[in-house]
Amino acid sequence: QVQLVESGGGLVQAGGSLRLSCAASGRTFSTYAMGWFRQAPGKERKFVAGISRSGGNTYYADSAKGRFTISRDNAKNTVYLQMNSLKPEDTAVYYCAATRGTVVAGPSTFYDYWGQGTQVTVSS
Repeated sequence: QVQLVESGGGLVQAGGSLRLSCAASGRTFSTYAMGWFRQAPGKERKFVAGISRSGGNTYYADSAKGRFTISRDNAKNTVYLQMNSLKPEDTAVYYCAATRGTVVAGPSTFYDYWGQGTQVTVSS
């Protein structure tokens, strides 16, 4: 089992940047593929970005391509989401998730463990 704690959310103006972090507990972090999801009020939780166990493969939703970058540091048990050129429509609660499965760029049901979420608000 792994416990996940997100940080780095906040209020930013459109065009700005934020870097989210997700710290994982335990010594098995490298055995999990990791993902970032987001959920806006009244909407379903959606995949944003994912990264393989080694970090060698990354996956992005179309809305994140070219603006967001996912990375991980297995020595620090941490996964990151660098978000640039933020837009008001990026406003949501962002969740970090871990999976032992083989599908990374999938719906939330493919993931086994979740953090509590961190709010990102982008003002226009």
